[in-house]
Amino acid sequence: MHPRFAELGWAQTHIGEISLRQRLEPTTNTRVYEVKLGDEYLMSSMFTVAEEELSRLALAALPDAPCDVVVGGLGLGYTARTVLTDDRVRSLIVVEALAPVIDWHRRELLPDARTLTSDPRTTLLEGDFFALLRDGTGFDPSTPGRTFDAILVDIDHSPVNVLDPAHADLYTGEGLQRVSDRLRPGGVFGLWSDDAPEESFLSLLRQGFATATAHVVPFANPLTTGRSANTVYVASKAG
Repeated sequence: MHPRFAELGWAQTHIGEISLRQRLEPTTNTRVYEVKLGDEYLMSSMFTVAEEELSRLALAALPDAPCDVVVGGLGLGYTARTVLTDDRVRSLIVVEALAPVIDWHRRELLPDARTLTSDPRTTLLEGDFFALLRDGTGFDPSTPGRTFDAILVDIDHSPVNVLDPAHADLYTGEGLQRVSDRLRPGGVFGLWSDDAPEESFLSLLRQGFATATAHVVPFANPLTTGRSANTVYVASKAG
């Protein structure tokens, strides 16, 4: 019998204590996996609809051709695993700054982790997504300057609510230009946000990309017995 609560992993990181927990959620009578940073909840397997839609919406904006994808932020793996369900994807690089999160997947502490770690298309890269973008190193150590068809980011709570002040420059005109520089012509940038669409950020995207849309993604919230919503931004580079 599974315990009602278990801490599966814990580590001290440069941004604080991070832990992986499993518990029985009484409202749904299901096993829930959660990641906490200190006392703050970062992610939960109860709410994954928008993380999956980040992949679907972004990849739907690409031409029907083989594509190479980068995902910034591994988390519980929902965005990355959804990328792999698209048969057009020939390579996936998942950039994760926290080594313990990668270790949890490799040790299969999370359901379906093997789907991601055993897929030959997948590379799990330990690194700071923002620093790799900022300093020009890029996301493929073996191929400096490599560009991609899609870059998807699910790290911060929103463009104005970041986990670390060092992340803030991504959500500026210069930061978005750096993203665009890593995309091939016609490539797509996708971003998950916990907040409602922000017109100021959407305006920045439209200045730097050929098209930009904010998709509101609703989902059932068993904790409130109502509905909640996240936002997925999708911006396409000119072809």
